[in-house]
Amino acid sequence: MERRVSLIFSPLSNRTLCTAEDRTIIVLVGLPARGKTYMSRKLTRYMNWIGINTRVFNVGDYRRKATCIKTADFFDDKNKEAADIRMKAAKEALNDLTEWLEGDGEIAVFDATNTTRKRRDMIYEHCKEHKFKIIFVESICDNKDVIQASILEVKVNSPDYIGMDKEVAMQDFLKRIEHYEARYEPIDDEKDKDIPYIKIINQGQRYLVNRIAGNVSSRIVYYLINISVAKRTIYLVRHGESIFNLDGKLGGNSGLSPHGKLFAQKLGKFMANENRPDLKVWTSHMTRTIETADYIKCSRIEHWKALDEINAGICEGMTYGEIQHKYPSEFARRDADKFRFRYPMGESYEDLVARLEPVIMELERQGDVVVICHQAVARCLLAYFTEVDKAELPYIRVPLHTVFKLTSSAYRCIVETLKIDIDAVDTHRSKPINPQEVQSPFEVLKTVPPRY
Repeated sequence: MERRVSLIFSPLSNRTLCTAEDRTIIVLVGLPARGKTYMSRKLTRYMNWIGINTRVFNVGDYRRKATCIKTADFFDDKNKEAADIRMKAAKEALNDLTEWLEGDGEIAVFDATNTTRKRRDMIYEHCKEHKFKIIFVESICDNKDVIQASILEVKVNSPDYIGMDKEVAMQDFLKRIEHYEARYEPIDDEKDKDIPYIKIINQGQRYLVNRIAGNVSSRIVYYLINISVAKRTIYLVRHGESIFNLDGKLGGNSGLSPHGKLFAQKLGKFMANENRPDLKVWTSHMTRTIETADYIKCSRIEHWKALDEINAGICEGMTYGEIQHKYPSEFARRDADKFRFRYPMGESYEDLVARLEPVIMELERQGDVVVICHQAVARCLLAYFTEVDKAELPYIRVPLHTVFKLTSSAYRCIVETLKIDIDAVDTHRSKPINPQEVQSPFEVLKTVPPRY
């Protein structure tokens, strides 16, 4: 006999994080090679991950569509024709941004230099006319070594310099910066005291925040002051195979299986070969993650409650087959919306994203870290770093005994998937083909791996 349990969605499902009145334009300000595009992309990735529909509008992309001229002379204000093209590109981006925000958009990031007061005033008046909120984000950097490194790593490989010798591209870009410096008018603490802005100075050595108010705006600022441009590597890995994995059971706090213990030893050797002297290790509070960290030499180990596996509520300790038999309606409803469905007396993936937000904030501040966690947690973290949308997030494949090596770059996160050669059971349940249709238990359980 089926036991009836009411369908529960997470509280985030019924809460609008960003109302119509919160629609905001983030306006980047600063000379070239100051990390504006890096910040734009990271902020957009974060806002989308927490459920706020965000998009970058890069004026450089509009400019490249308008003309094939990319040399430094194009950015000289004495070149009236080029100045008109640049202004037209900015206005086209602003118009597209406006149309998007007046549709289903919530946060728009206007990625450009915006170095003159005239340009910023134009954007500000546009926002007032359309009743958008605005935050200016100015990136200031006078460290020549940092600027040169940014040019060599990012700019000479940008679309403007495809096929060009790197040294030639470097010199051309330095001339471009000189043209912008000649007309640069930084945000003024006195003249601009009535507008919302944040200044990020020398990659986070110092911050100045002015007139920031409201939940969404505060979260934007909090994220921006936590991100680091320093190179680092995050090793994301599930615990070794557990006793519950062998039995096909969800959740619980079982220890490692014999194969899981072998994996822990191999993981220790793997990390030793990575040669990360200041390595930190984070685990959940669960026995299986703590045991997996036993052989890793590190400078510090931390146990995070926030990294615990998704709480399966009344389904803890059950197999998928048992859940389908005992709670068929709930099983079907979870298939229909796996991201939002909350286990009765447990959690949803949406809850899990909210729980992991402090983890993301701290990861953004850290150097090299090994994060030993669980399948659902790893899916949420991978979705953040690789920009997977919420519909696909619960189906990201995260096998046991596999290391995901995440290295940040200017425009994306590079992911290497490294298999450790120790056998383990498969715990991945594929996405149902027709989750809305009523299916027999046999059809439903086709997507469940052996033992589950």
